[in-house]
Parts: sequence; C-alpha cells; structure tokens
Amino acid sequence: MATKTLNVGMIGYGFMGRAHSNAYKQVGQFFPGDYRVVLKAICARDEAKAKAFAEQWGYESFETDWRKLIARPDIDVIDICTPNNLHKEIAIAAAKAGKMILCEKPLAMNTPEGVEMTEAVEKAGVANMVWYNYRRIPAVTLAKRLIEEGRLGRVFHYRAKFLQDWTIKADLPQGGQGLWRLDVAAAGSGVSGDLLAHCIDTAVWLNGAMSSVCCMTETFVKERMHTLTGKVEAVGIDDACIFMGKFANGSLANFESTRYARGHKAQYTFEINGEDMSISWDLHDLHRLSIYDYKDESKLRGWRSIHVTDNSPDHPYMANWWVPGLAIGYDSSFTHQVADFLMGLETGKPQGPTFRDALETQQILDCILASAKTRQWVDVPKT
Repeated sequence: MATKTLNVGMIGYGFMGRAHSNAYKQVGQFFPGDYRVVLKAICARDEAKAKAFAEQWGYESFETDWRKLIARPDIDVIDICTPNNLHKEIAIAAAKAGKMILCEKPLAMNTPEGVEMTEAVEKAGVANMVWYNYRRIPAVTLAKRLIEEGRLGRVFHYRAKFLQDWTIKADLPQGGQGLWRLDVAAAGSGVSGDLLAHCIDTAVWLNGAMSSVCCMTETFVKERMHTLTGKVEAVGIDDACIFMGKFANGSLANFESTRYARGHKAQYTFEINGEDMSISWDLHDLHRLSIYDYKDESKLRGWRSIHVTDNSPDHPYMANWWVPGLAIGYDSSFTHQVADFLMGLETGKPQGPTFRDALETQQILDCILASAKTRQWVDVPKT
C-alpha cells in the first residue's frame, strides 16, 4: 500500500505528454511501491487543448502558464515535455522552487545550457532524470547485464542507426506545433539531437565514454516555409547525420541517423561485437535480443534470438507484467522509467540517466556537430 503521494505537474501535451501520462497511470498497477502518483496538473498555452487533455488523461487541473504551475505548493515533480529551447528556463526555475524534475531528451540546446541545468538541480538537491527510455526496454537492459557480467569480453565495435522518413516532402513546413523539430530555433539540431541522442545515450550506458568523433551532416531541403512567420526561411537543422568515433575502451563507433530513409518509420538498431560474444537489438522487434556466443559448442554455434519475456528476475522488469512468453511494448519503457525514478526516491539512490548523465550525451552531440562544420576529428571532453 502506497504511503506517500507524488503530485505531477506536466508541461506540454504532445506525443511525449501522452507517453508520460500513460506511464504515470500504469506504474502503480504494475510496480506498486511507497509512492502513489497523482496526475495533478497539465500545463499548455492553449487553454482549450490543455483542458481537453486534462479531461482525457485524468489530470485534476490545468494551467496555461508554466510559472504558475511551478509556484503551486501542491506540485512535487515537474515533467518537461516542451520543445528543447524551453528546457533550460523551466528546469532551472523548477529546481529553484525545490521541485523534482523529469525532462525530455535531449537535455538542452547545447552543452553550456546543459551545464547550467545540471548545476541548478545539483545545487538545489532535487531528484532529476532525463527521458532516455530505450535503456528500459527489457531486451536492452538484458544486454547491459550481459556486458556487466563480462560475457562479451573485449569490445571491438559498436554500431547503431536510427532511420525515419517523415520529412522527405520538400513542401513540408517548419516550425510551430508538431513541426518544431524542423526549426533550429526550437530544436537546436535535427536528427542528431532528436534521434542520435537516443543512440548515444544507450551506447555510453552500455559501452562507456566516447573519446573522439568525426562527423558529416546533410540538410537535403535547404529552405522551408515557416508556419509562424508565413515566410520561406533557411533550414538550420540536419536532415541526416553519420559519424564514426572511438570509445575510451578502444572500441570503434559507427552511427547513422536520417529522416530521409524511405520505408523506415522508426528503425533503431544497435550491434556490439566483442571478443567472445556479439549482441544486437532492433526496435521493430523490441522484445528480442540476438546473441552470438563464440563459447558455444562449435556444431551449435550461431546467432540465436532470445525472447525477453520470461516472468522471472532473469529478464529485467518482466516479473511485474504478464505470464512468461507474452510481450510488452514501447509504452512500457516509460512505465519502467517512472518505476525506477520512484525506486530512487524510496532508496535514496538516484536512478539514471540524471541530468549529469545526460550532459555527457549533450557534449557528444555538440562535438559531432562541431566536427561536421570543421570536417575534422573532435575530442570529447571528459566529464
């Protein structure tokens, strides 16, 4: 029986707003603990849409000014689901008000902003986390366990890609609700910050720090009409980004992201090649982890697919869901993130990725974009 209440105030109501709201509603049913999560208030500039969202998802109230939301004494945690250019101001204000913070990825528009945000939450001593949810897909978490157990041996290669195709149309506008990711003033970057940020966070979590990178980017459509000004303006974000690099452990990196891969809506994959084992994962088959174990008997050696759905501690998170063999989905990764955030509050041991963790990813993002401009290798600063 939950003995404590955690009142959530969420800013933003788009795709991520729905994903987060669903997680808050699910967590107490499948991961019961000391805290009972209450959807206290939703905040958005459009009053009618904020009210409709509150009614649909069960929020007790709504606001149209995020400053009023932060000032409310009945709000314990601020969930930032806004475009990237608003992350810093909201997070710092929330930290100063003593609120816990859950912030959408990437952490900020750039590293200097991320540093300010990180210093603010650490100075205030408030619990904080960034929504890099792919860490918490059971197959990905199982990969982490295998690596920690030393199953892969020395790692040689890490490769990842995140492919989409939704911006190929040249007449697609930029800016405004739904299309702010194409506006550099709101997003800060393109596929690097939106898609590769996920790949980089997972990679650093699984394989350790990156030491250097070399990148190229491309913007295929140079100008688009801006929905807010009605004028055709230059496009400042990257439509495609490819970079190679090196990890501190000596392994080589190969990353690719694009929104111009016709036929791919959200293909996120990674593969890690070690001396003793290789592992790979595909978001399109997210409950399976593929494994090649060189230690297997030679006549049985080969790639095999692990169905990560066993209702046991051997398969991360699955003991809290259904009977063995029944899969869960993308949405469950957000539920797992909330569950881990609450566990951190209960145990006093913060669960990552914290702002400090996400700052490392932000630094790498800045380095790859800097490399693309200079066409040179860039060393990643040590955090």
